[in-house]
Amino acid sequence: MSNDYVIPKHIGIIMDGNGRWAKKRGLPRINGHKEGMLVLKKTVETCKNLGVDFLTVYAFSTENWKRPKIEVSFLLNLLKYYIRSELDYLKKNKVALKFIGSRIGLDKKIISMMSVIEKETSDGTEMVFSIAFNYGGRMEITDGVKKIAQMVEDKELLPEDIDEELISNQLYTKNMPDPDLIIRTSGEFRTSNFLLWQSAYSEYYISDVLWPDFTEEVLIDALKVFSARNRRFGGV
Repeated sequence: MSNDYVIPKHIGIIMDGNGRWAKKRGLPRINGHKEGMLVLKKTVETCKNLGVDFLTVYAFSTENWKRPKIEVSFLLNLLKYYIRSELDYLKKNKVALKFIGSRIGLDKKIISMMSVIEKETSDGTEMVFSIAFNYGGRMEITDGVKKIAQMVEDKELLPEDIDEELISNQLYTKNMPDPDLIIRTSGEFRTSNFLLWQSAYSEYYISDVLWPDFTEEVLIDALKVFSARNRRFGGV
């Protein structure tokens, strides 16, 4: 804890506005994604230094496949570059990297790289950094329901045994606490299918700042607003 703000255990970030940032400058959308990746690196470092235990960012949704092929291809290559460039930093700073989302539809090279960096950083104890890639909250819940249905069919489970904890344990975020704070950049007021189950009692902070302009100061502002809120979790 700082003198004037609380550090959430788990922060989620919807990194929005890369395309608009580039458009405002007369640049191709991919330039916004490049700049956004640099900001992500700084944000990971800041959160780790502040003492955040879990950071989860929304990098590529299941709906993003609808974007122009050249942009999708660039985003996939950007992921590869990020994995290659950040492995040493993550290991040195004891940050465990995880990917949440479906790996169906991703090429074998990316899947292999994901698995390798997850294994290489698995003993990180300073922070768990999760990248939601090829992720959709509804798809996540649907996959979890299918697992539970299979357990019932296999007679490993009775319907009356199904509770919130069981459902949570079938999600991609198993063994992670629900996010305390979710930050969304670019001024949009929507969840965009991000951590739908997990964010039931999350506090939201909406910033008008486009993601490539996101700074430590914006993050601290979000923490100050979060600290001032009275989280009752449905109580009085």
